Amino acid sequence: MGWLILAIVLVAALAAVAALAAARRQAAATRSATTGRLAAETVQADRSATGTDVDRAELEAAGRARAQETKQAATPAARAAGTVAERVPVDEEELAISRRQFFNRGILATLAVSVGTLGAAAIAFLYARSAGGFGGKVKAGASLADILAFNEERREPYYVPEARTYLVPYPKEDVPKARKVPQYRPVLAGMEAGIVALYQKCPHLGCKVPWCPTSQWFECPCHASKYSRVGEKRGGPAPRGMDHFAVEISGGDVTIDTSTPWPGAPIGTDTTGQGAEGPPCVGG
Repeated sequence: MGWLILAIVLVAALAAVAALAAARRQAAATRSATTGRLAAETVQADRSATGTDVDRAELEAAGRARAQETKQAATPAARAAGTVAERVPVDEEELAISRRQFFNRGILATLAVSVGTLGAAAIAFLYARSAGGFGGKVKAGASLADILAFNEERREPYYVPEARTYLVPYPKEDVPKARKVPQYRPVLAGMEAGIVALYQKCPHLGCKVPWCPTSQWFECPCHASKYSRVGEKRGGPAPRGMDHFAVEISGGDVTIDTSTPWPGAPIGTDTTGQGAEGPPCVGG
């Protein structure tokens, strides 16, 4: 959780930097536009002042008698200082700095977007875990009594797709044996209630392990690993039994905690003594 808070603080800081950079760019653009308008007005005023010169040819047409007076009146007036704006060349060094600032701000903006996306994804992931769905707590959708009745009547596991889990009965008379298996400690409460939650993923290479109705075992179609009704390994290349999820039973309702897949029992574990009850579905 600490890294999430740090990421949120970093996103806020980078967002502030990006906002400040945008404000400075806007101010610079405004100054540039104002300077451009002033330059244009100055040029127009300069052109207007130039147009006030008197054409000497028109004055000579008025008569030779007033030529001297007209020439004196037509002398161009001195142009006021500062009427024409002086064009200042662009400083190449300042231009290079502006380019560096542009790229630096672009990098910061990209970093801010990336960190923000990561933070949003992390928050969404944590919210999904707390709200339910795989990776969090998933309700089985049936009571413990209904699930056990389904197992007995249909002779197959009760499958919960949202939890990617098989719910199977665990014989209460075999619980003392289960207590001796260290890997069963996190899920022992469910076994004592008469139920086991098995993760559908094969611990060998991750294939989904289906139920075989003839052998009454779980048999992986990928590499023929086989497991008993309670997920203990019976054959194949799997390194252990099927992994488990802890279950919570409240008011008869079953909730599966899929946040942590607990490793299955080691090879050789056989707490129920269940053998194959018919031909296999995989591997003949």
